[in-house]
Amino acid sequence: MSKTVITDAHAPNPIGSYNQAVVANGFVFTAGQIAIDPDTGEMVTKSFKARVEQVFKNLSAILERAGTDLNHVVKFTVFLTDMGNYAEVNEVFNAWLDEANAPARSLVSVKGLPAGTDVEIECIATV
Repeated sequence: MSKTVITDAHAPNPIGSYNQAVVANGFVFTAGQIAIDPDTGEMVTKSFKARVEQVFKNLSAILERAGTDLNHVVKFTVFLTDMGNYAEVNEVFNAWLDEANAPARSLVSVKGLPAGTDVEIECIATV
């Protein structure tokens, strides 16, 4: 099996020993993305919904660098520190994705996330 590491300047640099994404066997596997604005290196603080939007922008940039896009995502995994934000997550998903072609999704409540954020999303897409 060969794999290709994906790095894109329009998404934040990893804050640990991992890559933004890896392509293998016709799929791209992204690392979990948080709401860091790659232009400033800072966490988006405007609102929870703005953080989810930034995560989607980061995922989109990584997927495009890998030669695919959000329309080819087959699975999302969402991590939240507050399940009270579930409805806002759905609003952003509905704005970015075609509901008729929606991928599978898991949403998990966690105690904490990197850099003190309240949302992290990873995905698997076809290339």
